[in-house]
Amino acid sequence: MDQRVCENLSRLFSLEGKVIVMTGAAGAIGSELSKGMAGVGGRMILCDVNEERLESLAEEIRSAGGEAQAMPLNLLEVGTIRPCVERIEAEYGRIDVLVNMAGINKRKPIMDNDPELFDRIMGVNLKGAYFMSQAAAEVMKKNQSGSIINVASYNAVMMLGGNSIYGASKSGVAAMTRSQAIEWAKYGIRSNALSPGHIRTQLTAPLWDDPELSKYMLDRIAMARPGTPQDLLGMTILLASDASAYMSGMLYHVDGGCLAGGQPWNI
Repeated sequence: MDQRVCENLSRLFSLEGKVIVMTGAAGAIGSELSKGMAGVGGRMILCDVNEERLESLAEEIRSAGGEAQAMPLNLLEVGTIRPCVERIEAEYGRIDVLVNMAGINKRKPIMDNDPELFDRIMGVNLKGAYFMSQAAAEVMKKNQSGSIINVASYNAVMMLGGNSIYGASKSGVAAMTRSQAIEWAKYGIRSNALSPGHIRTQLTAPLWDDPELSKYMLDRIAMARPGTPQDLLGMTILLASDASAYMSGMLYHVDGGCLAGGQPWNI
């Protein structure tokens, strides 16, 4: 590739030297995004409750020439969030990007849900992201710069049965994103939401392996295939990089054309 082209692309999209905090880093999507962002220069701080997987991921990134550090964190224990962020600031001096990837779900009909499940899903998906953002924004404010990437979902605007709590939490993430964008713009902080469509991971494999359920989903995806974690990397890098300097407060869908209307009728 022409040297000038490489330099221009690097200036726009490189994450070189950026300190990036990724919650939910041990998950299928979080781990792929962490490796991808490290591959374009991000200094990754990996947060999750799965300490063993975190250490393995950090070592994998370092073995590939990237920079990564594991910092175990349980978002359900809100009191541990600020000490974690304070440790990051003490060691790195800044936070350039926060990716609120951590999320959980359990599909159950509305009538079968209980307060404990409600609190657990909301606690990780919304409350945890809310207070993680608050703590990180205080660090970003000092440098008058930062990008927050909240991970919402297709279920923030459309719904599948059995996802009432999850959908409510992700709708809350979308609203939180808009609030962050308008309140923190004066501090040089941008906030956007990445909204994945139907992504195939180890956790969703049983849905895709079910003939009836997979047909239901594929009929609603214009590209007629499930997404992969790697499909989310380009948008994530864009939102983390300087290429998105005038983008804030928006929900960006990566869904294979699902919300556009799915597969067309035969005409």
